Amino acid sequence: MTATAPITQDVLTIPRKQPEGEKRSLVGMTRAQMADALAAIGTPERQIKMRVGQIWQWVYHWGVQEFGAMTNLAKGYRDQLEAAFTLDRPEIVTRQVSEDGTRKYLLRIAGGHEVEAVYIPEENRGTLCVSSQVGCTLTCSFCHTGTQKLVRNLTAAEIVGQLLVARDDLGEWPEPGAPKNETRLVSNVVLMGMGEPLYNFDNVRDAMKVVMDSEGLSISRRRITLSTSGVVPEIARTAEEIGCLLAISFHATTDEVRDKLVPINKRWNIATLLDALRDYPRLSNSERITFEYVMLKDVNDSDADARRLVRLIAGIPAKINLIPFNEWPGAPYQRSDWARIESFADIVHKAGYASPIRTPRGEDIMAACGQLKSATERGRQTRAQIAAQTGA
Repeated sequence: MTATAPITQDVLTIPRKQPEGEKRSLVGMTRAQMADALAAIGTPERQIKMRVGQIWQWVYHWGVQEFGAMTNLAKGYRDQLEAAFTLDRPEIVTRQVSEDGTRKYLLRIAGGHEVEAVYIPEENRGTLCVSSQVGCTLTCSFCHTGTQKLVRNLTAAEIVGQLLVARDDLGEWPEPGAPKNETRLVSNVVLMGMGEPLYNFDNVRDAMKVVMDSEGLSISRRRITLSTSGVVPEIARTAEEIGCLLAISFHATTDEVRDKLVPINKRWNIATLLDALRDYPRLSNSERITFEYVMLKDVNDSDADARRLVRLIAGIPAKINLIPFNEWPGAPYQRSDWARIESFADIVHKAGYASPIRTPRGEDIMAACGQLKSATERGRQTRAQIAAQTGA
C-alpha cells in the first residue's frame, strides 16, 4: 500500500450563507418552496399554483433565463419577479471538448468558487456528471478531487444550474412552434462529480425533485444515480426521499485496505455499510445497487479480492462497475494491467453479477472518473506533495 489518508471529518458540511440583500434564485426551488416565495412578494393566494406552473414551464421546459421572456405573465408581475428574484445559472469559465466528445465545464458560482461538470455522450444516452460540493471532505487517496479541501456545499440552484448550463450549451431547449423532438441529449444524471452528495442531503434532494418533475426537465428517478462513499445514516433517507438509483464507491474488500482508500470506512466499515444497503432496493423500488470498484495495481486487484467481493455482496441485487484507475499528476497509484482487470471481471461475472469494465472517457481533458478538480486548485503538484496531502 503506497498511500493512506486521514479519517474523514465527522459529517462536515459547510452551507452557503446568502449575503443580506442578495436576490434569491427561483432555480432549484421545489414547487412548494416557489409557492412560498411567490406568496412572500404578495402574489394573491388564489393565483399562486397557476403562477408556479407558468414559471416552472418557462424555466424548465423552455429554458428561459429572463423574467421578461415569460410572455403569459403581465408586465407588472414580471417586473415584480425581476425585483425580487434571479434565474442566474453558473457561469462557464472554460469548456473543454475531448476527442471522444466528452465535454467538461469549469463553472463559477456565487462567491467566485468553481466546480466542474462533465457531459458524456453515448450511442443511446447522454449522461451529465454533476457536482454537489466545492471540493470534498472525504480525502480518498486515489481521487484527485479528494486532494482539494472542502469549501462549501452547493445550493439546490447551483446543482440544478449545472443541468441548465449543459442544456444551453447543447442547444437542447425546444423551440416554440417547432415539432416535438423526443431525442434527449441529457437523458441521465449522475451525482458523481466533486463532493459527497450525502453530506449535502437537503440540497441534493430538493435539486433532484426539480430534475424529476414531469412538467419540466423530466428525468426519471431511474435515470438518476447518486454515488456515495458510504454515509450510512443517509442511505435509508435517500431511498425514501429521493428514490433514485444508488452507486457505492466500494473499491476494497477488506477494512484494512478500504480504510486507506476510502477513509470514511473508519467510521462506517464494510459490514455496517453492507447492512444498510441490503434494504435499499426494497425501500426505493430500485432494481439493483451499483458497486464502483477502481482497479489499482497490486492494491485491490487480485483474484482473491474478486472472490471476496462476491462473497461480501451475496444477497444484494447488484452490478459491479470496474473502473480502470484514471491517473492524474502526482497520483500515488497505477492502473491495473488490462489482463488483471479482465481476470477480476471474469470471476465476478461467473458468480452471476454484471461486471462491465468502464471505458475511460475524457482522459485527455482530465474529465474521467476521479480526475475532477477546480482549476484554481489544480497546480501541477509533485507525487510527493500529493502523497503528503493524502497522508502517505
